[in-house]
Amino acid sequence: MINRTQLAKNHLVEQAVFLEKHPKSKAAYEAADNLFGKVPMTWMNKKAGGFPIYFDRALGNKIWDIDGNEYIDFALGDTGAMAGHSNPIVVDAIIDRIKNQGGITTMLPTEDAQWVAKNLTERFGMAKWSYSLTATDANRWAIRLVRAITGKPKILFNAYCYHGSVDEALIVVGPDGEGMSRPGNVGSPVDVTETSRVAEFNDLEGLERQLKNGDVAAVLMEPALTNIGIVLPGPGYLQGVRELTRKYDALLIIDETHTFSAGYGGMTARDGLEPDVFVIGKAIAGGIPTGTYGLSEEFAKRVLERDDLDLVDMGGVGGTLAGNPLSVAAMRATLEHVLTHENFEKMIDLATYFTNGVNELFEKYDLPWAINQLGARAEYRFAKPYPINGTQAFESADAELEDYLHLYLANRGVLLTPFHNMALMCPTTTKADVDRHQEVFEEAIKSLVS
Repeated sequence: MINRTQLAKNHLVEQAVFLEKHPKSKAAYEAADNLFGKVPMTWMNKKAGGFPIYFDRALGNKIWDIDGNEYIDFALGDTGAMAGHSNPIVVDAIIDRIKNQGGITTMLPTEDAQWVAKNLTERFGMAKWSYSLTATDANRWAIRLVRAITGKPKILFNAYCYHGSVDEALIVVGPDGEGMSRPGNVGSPVDVTETSRVAEFNDLEGLERQLKNGDVAAVLMEPALTNIGIVLPGPGYLQGVRELTRKYDALLIIDETHTFSAGYGGMTARDGLEPDVFVIGKAIAGGIPTGTYGLSEEFAKRVLERDDLDLVDMGGVGGTLAGNPLSVAAMRATLEHVLTHENFEKMIDLATYFTNGVNELFEKYDLPWAINQLGARAEYRFAKPYPINGTQAFESADAELEDYLHLYLANRGVLLTPFHNMALMCPTTTKADVDRHQEVFEEAIKSLVS
């Protein structure tokens, strides 16, 4: 359906436009000689225009770069800014903690920590909570706990899942149906098959085949895959996972760092999930680094009854900066005042409007593409029907087409998540913002199919 020759020509045109609109960003990138890969984090080198856009300021769902260009931001820090950039209520709480109360890192608890934990219990149902600085850390610590309690060595993942940079999670299903290291895995400490097992998302038969080995401490999963498109669970799949983990005496860890977009209590509350451990990060502090893991009453009791586990000092489930007063104050402000029932309702309605509009364009131009929605986020994929597991989603990627669309949109003031075609709504996103995406997206489609 896509004219590849025209795609290549158009991409060159858009790169020239990008260069003309971003001279200061280009100069800043060229001068960044002391940064590894010339960027603060190497993943910032996902740059369809040849160099990254350099950030100046942001507010709500708008971003401005150092060249003065304004963008409607649908990326929102890949969920980290789901509350919107610099929400005034969160900013006030941060300023109050720093300026009026003082103390960012103290190694002492605050009363806010209990308020946050109680709110998280009301949302997600877990009885006990502990804080980290990232969801990646929370996943690492959860893995340590489940291994300690079960005495089993392996963690089971879904192919092309996303749990941050957790070593054990970088496993995919190979051609023989068994696990292999995910392509591009950097410096794995051991062969990932020594620590992990893998099954395709939506494949209960494959999951049971792996659990039958009897060496799985826990299944660590997103209730919908989110970093390879949005792969939604089929009917009965999540309930089947829970039944199989109990049948084979494995624990269940649910990571809702991205799927929190589903609503006030994420998919766990919406779909009645019953994890033993629950992980979340990113969005819950309005952009301030934080993460947390929650334990069921039963599992927390099992952990605390073990007097041979060092849970106080160097047992591997801590971090000096974790649970600091600043992060906890930001979490309380975000959860209490921003990511509320009312705001989620508005955000989800807008995401539905976005999804319907994109679907209309696919039908209008007879494109073999599809879009999935998960609450306040939606993502299109260059496949129809939408993939039902991680490997299918990975194989549907089209780097040339994706880069062109991202560049075309950015040149006209619309930002999607750099690594995939995800659009996320925040409390300040408007219908007019969504309409602007649809307008520019249709122009991009027409440039390739006309």
